Amino acid sequence: MEEEIRINRIEPPKRMITLATILVISIVGFLILKTVNNFQTLPQNYPQEITVSGEGKVFVKPDIATVSLGLKTEAQKSADAVNKNNEKMNAVIKAIKDLGVDEKDIKTSAYNLYQVYDYTEKGRVFKGYSLDQQISVKIRDFGKISDILDKATSGGVNTIGDLQFTVDDLEKAKSEAREKAIKQAKEKALVFINQAGLKIVKLVNISEGDFGECSLDCHTPLYGIEGVANKTSVAPQVQPGQSEINTTVYLTYRVR
Repeated sequence: MEEEIRINRIEPPKRMITLATILVISIVGFLILKTVNNFQTLPQNYPQEITVSGEGKVFVKPDIATVSLGLKTEAQKSADAVNKNNEKMNAVIKAIKDLGVDEKDIKTSAYNLYQVYDYTEKGRVFKGYSLDQQISVKIRDFGKISDILDKATSGGVNTIGDLQFTVDDLEKAKSEAREKAIKQAKEKALVFINQAGLKIVKLVNISEGDFGECSLDCHTPLYGIEGVANKTSVAPQVQPGQSEINTTVYLTYRVR
């Protein structure tokens, strides 16, 4: 009699199957939720932020003139160069004050004493000392500019820097230029955002470039006038013109 061989398969318990199924579903669900969350955190519309610029400029009439007056004196001894130079410059400053320029509008901008040499075939030869002194003068009454320059040259001033016109208090002009720049930038942002079908979330940053001051028809070049004090001089006629104050503002908006 042949023996009947039976192979009994061991079936896994239903509880284990249930736990495994739950575990698989949980892992799959976690991965789906993570993917959805990552997708939701991505920017929905590009660009997420946009930056626009605006320019503002105002034209103002200058109310002050500035000029640099220089006096150079040479002497064999340093003390003599200093004394002679100071004597002449003090007289020039007094003459300018007598014309109505306030003391606070006169400032020493340079005072340099140095040795002077001649260079020959035999080498360097000491000549003496030279003192260069410069003052910066702020003139508020334009009608006195010509008189001030004439008094300065008559008193011994032998170099005159560029005569320039500007605005004493620039803050008001700067504020007005800034306001125009911001308005232009806002208008530009609305146009771009509307055309792109986006919406503004909020303004996230505002910055400003450097202010510029451009003088228009208000720059009178003056040149070195060595020895002019000994001649009959004709003071220049000056025109203040107008100045342009300009700035650039940058606005950054978050959009969606």
